[in-house]
This record gives sequence, structure tokens and C-alpha cells, in this order.
Amino acid sequence: MTASGRGHVTLVGAGPGDPELLTLAGARALATADVVLYDRLIDQRILAMASPAARLIPVGKHKGGGMSQCDINALLIAEASAGAHVVRLKGGDPFLFGRGSEEIDALHRHGITATVIPGVSSALAAPSAAGIPVTHRRLARACTIVSGHLADDDDYDWNALAAVPGTLVVLMAAATAGAVARRLRTGGRSASEPVAVIHAATTCRQQVVRMTLGDLARDGSPFGSPVVIVIGPTADPTNLVAELTDLAADHC
Repeated sequence: MTASGRGHVTLVGAGPGDPELLTLAGARALATADVVLYDRLIDQRILAMASPAARLIPVGKHKGGGMSQCDINALLIAEASAGAHVVRLKGGDPFLFGRGSEEIDALHRHGITATVIPGVSSALAAPSAAGIPVTHRRLARACTIVSGHLADDDDYDWNALAAVPGTLVVLMAAATAGAVARRLRTGGRSASEPVAVIHAATTCRQQVVRMTLGDLARDGSPFGSPVVIVIGPTADPTNLVAELTDLAADHC
């Protein structure tokens, strides 16, 4: 409890899935929590790191259901106002499409202190776990990260996104992958552009399917959530082999 008599909230990024990718700081916060509010895809082994006395409350969202963000904010405020140390456990990193900033704003408006412990984002971890570099000094000198939810946003400038060079990583697109690919195709990206669809990255259930942007536009994602989609030349392993061969010839 803080000097004001109110509790404190710690936003913890749980990482991409593998419990060993939770940070030490995140594990320490869990061990001292009175209450843990956790997202839908959090591994049970991470929850087991919480204090045995902690109350574990699922607050996950899913397509078409789950707890609303307003209700999550209200629960955080109520628990912290009662003097608890509340850990808000969020998949990946709290500030990358995690609505962590909205929760921090709501807490601050009610005079409740909050800190953030960053997490390893699946936007970078999933490609790495699949052997895909998101940047490469010859193939991709930039990386752009977007939400698959943008597929439903008619005001978003898809032509501009399609024109951005380098690697495109799309999160939360299990249901919208086909729409995302079609919008990128309309914006000018080639149907033959390499794509990797990564399911359940960093866990024992990880699977990777390689295809083209045209395939993705036609068929959508071969997996349900959680999915990370990588679009660009580094998603094709033959490109990487060719580049390694060239580098060897050039003596790096």
C-alpha cells in the first residue's frame, strides 16, 4: 500500500508465450501481487509464479466477447483503491496494441499510481522463433508492425502501408488475414511476395506455414489465434540462403 493508503498497479508484459521469456522483473512483480488480472492467452505456468495468496482474475477479450475495456479499467481502479498491489498481466508488451496506455490513463485519473514492466513482444519474438529476421542489411532495412484489426478500418491508408519497404509484421490477424492481404494487394504489393504465418510462437505448439501474399488473400490464415504474420523477402528461407551464399562469396 502506498502512503496515500491506496494500492498500486503494475502492468506486466508476459511475453510471447514461453514462460521462460517472462522478464525477471515481471516474475518479481507477480510474486508480490495481491491480485492478478490476466489476459486470455497467458500460460498457466506464468500464473503459477504468482503468490499462492494472490487472487487470479481472468479478464481476457476474444472476438465477440470477453470483458470490456471499461470493465477492466473499473476493476483495476476498485482493487487498487482497496489497497491491493494489482498486477495487470498482458500478453507480449503492454504498450504494443495492448491498450496498456488506456489503463494507465484511467488509473492516473483516479489518483492511483502505476508502473510498467516491458515484455518481449510477439512481433519480434515470433519471427525470431521461426528463424525469420525482421531486418536484414540487404533484404529488409526496416520493419513495420500493424494490427490486423486495421483490416476493418476504411479510414486507414492501406496504399501508404503497402508502399512501405522492408518487412511487415501483422499481429492479431487470425480472422482478418485474408482482408489484410487483399488490401495490401490493392495497394500495390505483389501477389508473389513471401509470407510466413506463425501460430503459437515460442511454445510447444508452434507451427509455421509459408505462402505468398496472393495465397493469403485467397485463403486467409491457416490457423486460429494466436497468429503472427510476416510479409516480405525475409519470410522466404530461400532468399536468406541465397544472401548467405552471396555474403560468403563477398567475405562479408
